[in-house]
Amino acid sequence: MRPRPNTRKTRCFAGTRQGICPLCGRKGPLSFHHLIPRKLHRRTHFRKRYTGEELSQGVKLCRLCHDGIHALYDEMTLGRSLRQLADLRADPRIRKHAAWVRKQRTP
Repeated sequence: MRPRPNTRKTRCFAGTRQGICPLCGRKGPLSFHHLIPRKLHRRTHFRKRYTGEELSQGVKLCRLCHDGIHALYDEMTLGRSLRQLADLRADPRIRKHAAWVRKQRTP
């Protein structure tokens, strides 16, 4: 019997493509960031207020920006306060992180 692939890892990186990160402006591989984290999709608060399409919306970010967002904020804060790309761009902590990312070498 063949070992089963790690579906989470495959799912997260299957759509990785080259592009320009909307936060830092660097060109490189992008990963998908759910604007409302998937962990919250089954919670009543989010199921009642958003359609399935709205829950699955997201943006493609470079790995440093994506990891930085999740390091700065927990899922609940992201789901309730930072649900739009404009909200992410306007947040001072994320702007500071994106400015730092801009100075890093591109992979």
